[in-house]
Amino acid sequence: MRRQFSRERGHLARWTLQQLGMLVLLVAAANFTAAQDKSKNEKVVPDGTPVLWSEPVDITSRDLYLGAGGREMKPDLSCVTLIEEEKGGYSTKYRVRDGSGREWIAKAGKEAQPETAAVRLMWGVGFYADIDYLVPSVRIEGLNKTLENVRFGARPKEIKRIDDWQWDNNPFIGKREFQGLKIMMALLNNWDIKDSNNKILAVHNDRGETELRYIVHDLGATFGKSGGAFWVITRSRNDPSGYVKANFIDKVKDGRVDFHYGGKRNSLFDNITVEDAEWMAHWLSQLSDQQIDDAFRAANYRPEEVRLLAGSVRQRIKELVELRTLTATSK
Repeated sequence: MRRQFSRERGHLARWTLQQLGMLVLLVAAANFTAAQDKSKNEKVVPDGTPVLWSEPVDITSRDLYLGAGGREMKPDLSCVTLIEEEKGGYSTKYRVRDGSGREWIAKAGKEAQPETAAVRLMWGVGFYADIDYLVPSVRIEGLNKTLENVRFGARPKEIKRIDDWQWDNNPFIGKREFQGLKIMMALLNNWDIKDSNNKILAVHNDRGETELRYIVHDLGATFGKSGGAFWVITRSRNDPSGYVKANFIDKVKDGRVDFHYGGKRNSLFDNITVEDAEWMAHWLSQLSDQQIDDAFRAANYRPEEVRLLAGSVRQRIKELVELRTLTATSK
């Protein structure tokens, strides 16, 4: 009996070791496959100069109705054909080709209008952004349906798009333009701040040099409520009345601006100074009423919605401009 038990225990031990060995091999193989997949999906960032913002010396003449692409980049809607459906994200998106052969990402749904307006305001004050147009109605061949209020985002073949840059680790940490970018996120009520919404565009500039333009690519979760005490149920996007009612700046204390922001990555807004806000206010205050209106008109908002949204943006700019007064009265 003892010999039989000993033999059975030996068989059990060998079986356990064999199973353990197989498990180790399977885990190793899975890790190797995952590493290969990750390597295939990762885009190598080319050499170039990182840029986030450039001084908008022509700020008062920038056309915020047509945006950065101007009239010449407008999509040719004479024939729009489906290439494929784009996966992921909140909104329904399709890669399409227009009548001139250019490729676009067509985004339908609740985010199309606010993103179109937000991109224009970002570009208006010097930040790099996507080239977007709002198409009120378009028939997409291959999809066999007509869509309303569709954002067309340009995808020029000569521009390489790299995923994603990180809010907590980028070349602009501590720089004035990065502080200004965060202020713009608060001004737009962009509550969906996450790394996967960021892109780097590798662009050859007029001097033949490669610029790595850091942009916030997805600005769809804007112009609504960013949240408050019950942020999970009070956030909204493309909500003009909610945007108008939302507070912008709560207070100024010890030279820091406390924004009324209830979105993701709240800690990003912990170290914004009055000087940072004044720098951003300097550029924003140069936008005319017509330019701000045009940003929302370009997004096909109704006249009453344009009045509400543009008026609220102007009020927020006014709050930034008057921060010194708020600082003095809060002491």
